[in-house]
Amino acid sequence: MSIPLEPIAVPARVQVLAAGAALTPVWRNNLGGLTFRACGAGGDRYIKWAPRGDESSLADEVTRLRWAGPFLRVPEVIEYGGDDTHEWLVTAALPGQSAVAPHWVADAATAVRAVGEGLRAMHDRLPVLDCPFEWSVASRIENAADRGIRVPDTLREPPPIDRLVVCHGDACCPNTLIGDDGRWLAHVDLGQLGTGDRWADIAVASMSTEWNYGPGWEDALIEAYGVEPDRPRLAYYRELWNAT
Repeated sequence: MSIPLEPIAVPARVQVLAAGAALTPVWRNNLGGLTFRACGAGGDRYIKWAPRGDESSLADEVTRLRWAGPFLRVPEVIEYGGDDTHEWLVTAALPGQSAVAPHWVADAATAVRAVGEGLRAMHDRLPVLDCPFEWSVASRIENAADRGIRVPDTLREPPPIDRLVVCHGDACCPNTLIGDDGRWLAHVDLGQLGTGDRWADIAVASMSTEWNYGPGWEDALIEAYGVEPDRPRLAYYRELWNAT
C-alpha cells in the first residue's frame, strides 16, 4: 500500500463519478484498489475503486461507516455502487491529512502520538455491546480459510482477551487523519471494523510505524495509546495479521 508517485490511469467509472472534478490519486493498495481525491465546485470528495474479491468489500465499509458515524468522526458516505468486477465508494472529504502524508512522515513523533491517541479514542468511544460486527480471532481465521489461506495451528488458540473493544480492523498508521494542530482528527478505511481484543489493533498500528516512519517508534505509539507493551499479545496478533 502506498501513495502513488507515478501517473495512474483513471478507471472509466471513477471519471464518471468525478463529474468533471480534478482528480488526484492519493492511495493504491496491494490488490489493485485505488483512491482519488476529487476537487470540484461542489466540494471535495474521495472516490474509492476496488476489484471484488478482497478480504472485505466496500459494501462492508459503507455499513460500518454509517454505524460508527454517530460516535466517531469518519467519512460521510455520498454514494456506493458496483458491477460484476468492481465496487466504488464516494465519501465527503474531511479536513486534515493521512498520518503518512509527507508532512507527518517528516514529523514522526507527532504523527505516532496522534495515531496512538486516536486509536485509544476509537476504542473508548465505540459501544462494544451494541456493535453488530465481529473481528475475533475465530472470524479472522474463518475469513482466511474462505480465501484459501490456512492459518498455522499455533495461532488457533489466542491469548485471553485483555479488553474487548470495537477494533478498527486495519489500524495501520495511514488510516488515521491528523489535523493541522498535530492531533488525531478522524479514522478511515473501516471495512473490517468489529469487536476484538484491543491488542489486535495495537499490535498492527505499532508494527506499521516501522513501515511508515522507520524503526524505533513502536513503543512510542503504545505509550500514546496509554498502556504498557504486552509483548506476548503483540507477538501473537502480529503473527496472526501476517498469516491472514
